[in-house]
Amino acid sequence: MLALAALFVLALHAPGAAQGERIGESAQGRSIDAVRLGSPRARTRVLVFGGIHGTEQAGRQVTRLLRTMRPARGVELWIVDDLNPDGTNAGTRQNANGVDLNRNFPHRWRAQGEPGSTYHSGSGPLSEPEARVAHDLIRRIRPRVTIWYHQALRMVVRSRGDLKLQRRYARRSGLPLGRLDFLPGTATGWQNSAFPRDTAFVVELPGGNPSPEGARAHARAVLDVARSVAPPRVVRRPIPFPQERKDQMRAYARRHYGIDDYRLRRPRVIVEHYTVTDDFQSTYNTFAPNVPDPELGELPGVCAHYVIDKDGAVYRLVPASIMCRHTVGLNWTSIGIEHVGRSDGEVLGNAAQRTASLLLTRHLQGRFRIRTRNVIGHNESLSSPFHRERVERLRRQTHGDFARASMRRYRRALERLPEPGSLR
Repeated sequence: MLALAALFVLALHAPGAAQGERIGESAQGRSIDAVRLGSPRARTRVLVFGGIHGTEQAGRQVTRLLRTMRPARGVELWIVDDLNPDGTNAGTRQNANGVDLNRNFPHRWRAQGEPGSTYHSGSGPLSEPEARVAHDLIRRIRPRVTIWYHQALRMVVRSRGDLKLQRRYARRSGLPLGRLDFLPGTATGWQNSAFPRDTAFVVELPGGNPSPEGARAHARAVLDVARSVAPPRVVRRPIPFPQERKDQMRAYARRHYGIDDYRLRRPRVIVEHYTVTDDFQSTYNTFAPNVPDPELGELPGVCAHYVIDKDGAVYRLVPASIMCRHTVGLNWTSIGIEHVGRSDGEVLGNAAQRTASLLLTRHLQGRFRIRTRNVIGHNESLSSPFHRERVERLRRQTHGDFARASMRRYRRALERLPEPGSLR
């Protein structure tokens, strides 16, 4: 029995297992709890509130179902069933102080109503302990997406956040995307204003209790949205980059860019390449030896930060904090992504490879705040506003991979993905 109990405790604390956390208490001292699913090491978090009004209970059925489901790899899912346990206990929209919590957040707050009236906004922004609990949790975990369940307008309420994510939820759940007039002091208004690179939106469920099928549809919509913002799985296969190679990179940067450093301080560009090889291992074997390249005869040897194999596997060869020799004129400020293959058409025609490439690129855009117009093909290097080269004979040096026509299609596909959000 003791052994079984020990195994149970280990399971509760294993990576990916559901873990509970008391995040605060209500005006009357009731516990407000969060449940976490997925790896605590995940850099992307999605937060779901089952309810903020005591008379709107349907969302809690969705969040309770979510507790039994597994989020996408690379995402930690946070679930707060009930932000207003006093209102739930009393059967009131407001909390125990008679405040509508969704008018109590610090975005264009204004005084409304009297205690107990429908939209009473409290004595000031965050006057209520429940609103402070949500405010502090959001600031602490910085969710990439936050979904707030309400009733009973039957729609996904369009917010200032990423419209692609809201449309995705609407399509998956079967609810229409609609608008509401501006409301002061709302949670989503505050979130989208305070964290413009993240997205918070309201889902207005139908009245009454959802059917089991309806609850499942909304739970799956949450997981689908989470999957769409999940970072790609990256396998680390570092090439040797000892101090000697770093010193050579530093000397290269001095010569070509006038920069006395081997570190990639602020990436502004992502450059897409193809390898002219047929498998990852031969690509790795090209980049791993630190030998002069056959084209220019310089050290350190050529390399790339990432390689994407034909099956969609993503490998990181060099950290994005180190300069890599992959594009003349841009190595000082760019991340290089190589694709195993022999032409633009071969790479972009491979669905697994193309999808992995878009997801990796979008992830890097969010991490380093790189604009889509600065995601370029190797063939476009000379047109980049960040191109600089001190060696005169190399100022017009470029290559043919990922030409402009191919990259126009690639950038259009990037823009169809959710906006690159904050990644911590």
